[in-house]
Amino acid sequence: MDATLKNDQLDQWDRESFLHPATAWGQHARGESPNRIVTGGSGVYIEDRNGTRLLDAFAGLYCVNIGYGRQEVAEAIAKQARELAYYHSYAGHGTEASITLAHMVMERAPDHMGKVYFGLSGSDANETNIKLVWYYNNVQGRPEKRKIISRWRGYHGSGLMSGSLTGLSMYHKAFNLPLTPVFHTVAPYYLRREDPAMSEADFVAHCAAELEALIAREGADTIAAFIGEPMLGTGGLVPPPAGYWAAIEPILRKNDILLIADEVVTGFGRLGTMFGSDHYGIKPDIMTIAKGLTSAYTPLSGSIVSKDVAAVLEKGTDEMGPIGHGWTYSAHPLCAAAGVANLRLLDDLGLVANAAEVGPYLLKGLKAALADHPNVGEVRGDGMLAAVEFVKSREPLAFFDPAQKIGAQISAALLASGVIARAMPQGDMLGFAPPLCLTKEEADTIVAKTGDAVRSVLGG
Repeated sequence: MDATLKNDQLDQWDRESFLHPATAWGQHARGESPNRIVTGGSGVYIEDRNGTRLLDAFAGLYCVNIGYGRQEVAEAIAKQARELAYYHSYAGHGTEASITLAHMVMERAPDHMGKVYFGLSGSDANETNIKLVWYYNNVQGRPEKRKIISRWRGYHGSGLMSGSLTGLSMYHKAFNLPLTPVFHTVAPYYLRREDPAMSEADFVAHCAAELEALIAREGADTIAAFIGEPMLGTGGLVPPPAGYWAAIEPILRKNDILLIADEVVTGFGRLGTMFGSDHYGIKPDIMTIAKGLTSAYTPLSGSIVSKDVAAVLEKGTDEMGPIGHGWTYSAHPLCAAAGVANLRLLDDLGLVANAAEVGPYLLKGLKAALADHPNVGEVRGDGMLAAVEFVKSREPLAFFDPAQKIGAQISAALLASGVIARAMPQGDMLGFAPPLCLTKEEADTIVAKTGDAVRSVLGG
């Protein structure tokens, strides 16, 4: 079959048969929006069916931490498939891969953490987390302690509970979300503070006061947990203001509210440390992990519980029998084998240290190229995460009409030059989260082409 004809057929099948996530389905079905069929990848680059090679400055969905094309992971998956493609992990069953990976995860987790439960996605891990939090309180005779506090602009998934925890309107609209046990408090997003006169320290105090007021209104005896990303991800790639976590965590401890650190993006090296909790000095009761656990070579997630929480959960099963929670594919051996190979590569290639070095280099370059542009409100980031936020004016601060889709226009211009970055939701922001193997030369390419893309859309 002619290659062009084959590709045209794939395009037709795609639009006829495939419902893509985060896609305008009507436009896609009618052929009014582009698609891209990806066929290969190596390092920080992907290639599509037309032979177009693109520098992926967002690592898929900030998940391909070790980079594309690592044969060590492919070989580990194949070896496991030949030996044992599947067995469940119910009722104490395990495989060499799943047990080894659990041990490796706990070796890397903060010292006070106890055990890990494996799922498949960050969304299902956060569903698990909420069930475990409710179970934890019910075991202790506190069934009324079930409300969950999240933050506006936080991202925690797109399931029923996880989508409710997410604080972005597109994940709620027309889905009857958020569900009633979930409440949202102010996002730690200094640029978008309501009072421009606030200093950073004043804004942190405001965030803390808003949390305390919410707890007082609802009653601490009804609130089970607070969930937050160490650094806001999909809501804008926003590092917390200085002192934020040091102000928030004592409020939770005082009110006996568990802290869930959603490390789906920040876990396994993204911030130049193994976890975001290490980076910001957070001591969570539960940690959500996913993306970097396997670098997305296979789907796998986890819920890491502290030793204290694990002890209560174990007490519950002593009293009530085996826990009524599980997924068919929990700790799937192919996924676990990928995780083991991935974490070994993370260490062997020194990728956490590379993120700590090249990430700040990328951010410094973006600031040098764009911070003085009249339509750039902020260039921000931490580790191997960065964002450029575009504004109509800086003084006074004013944002573009969302209908102009400035962020999407700049993302499209950058894509046309061979670099993928993400137009972030609910604002005109361009996000960067390259594979942790990014070199300084590749960072220079991202910076140069981003500057060109911004000037092509906004001038300057």
